[in-house]
Amino acid sequence: MKVSLFITCLSDVIYPRVGEAMVRLLAKYGIRLDFPSVQTCCGQPAFNSGYWQAARDSAATILDAFEDSDFVISPSGSCTGMIHHYPKLFEQDPEQHKRACALRDKSYEFTQFLVQVLGVTDVGATFPHKVTYHPSCHGSRLLGVKEEPLALMRQVKGMELVPLPFAEDCCGFGGTFAVKMGDISGAMVTEKADHVLESEAEVLVGLDMACLMNIAGNLRFRGEPVRVMHLAELLYEGATRS
Repeated sequence: MKVSLFITCLSDVIYPRVGEAMVRLLAKYGIRLDFPSVQTCCGQPAFNSGYWQAARDSAATILDAFEDSDFVISPSGSCTGMIHHYPKLFEQDPEQHKRACALRDKSYEFTQFLVQVLGVTDVGATFPHKVTYHPSCHGSRLLGVKEEPLALMRQVKGMELVPLPFAEDCCGFGGTFAVKMGDISGAMVTEKADHVLESEAEVLVGLDMACLMNIAGNLRFRGEPVRVMHLAELLYEGATRS
């Protein structure tokens, strides 16, 4: 099967190590990830700001990029969730709507693919640290990704998974929301970081680098030493030390 990586803007430009972790981890299961270089932004910033034609332009490029893929996987519930909006974007264009539905149905967030498609919950990782988990809004609410990351983390040897108080509260990022309503966004991420510190975890893990970037920035500004990682990074790092 042809499995393609939709890297997303943040992982491509700021956090390439997340994509590298995914590639190396999936190689253990015989998956050689295809990477269409034509891929671009999913169009979410334009979509959320009401510029739907600009969002369609980006979406059309994504449709072309992954036309021949059997599966498309991404390290972001947010960007994968945006693909689920594509049928709405193209509801007046029957041909593009059909392609949008096909892409939606074969697109998976990283942990969804591991657990639902490959049937993997134990990657053989060891990670002897106290960890807490932030379930990002789009992944958990739009895609329904809830049990998959927990199933993977429960199998990590030596790891103490501690609950994050008010875990399902938004971190305050929300893409353009953080720009347009900076004061509210700042208050929300400060509250989220407070809860991370309350958990007394050494490591904060999640599935979306936009949210993790926001929380990590607040923690660093306050001089807090909590390490922030994408779950793919944790699993790969843990698998290499086992």
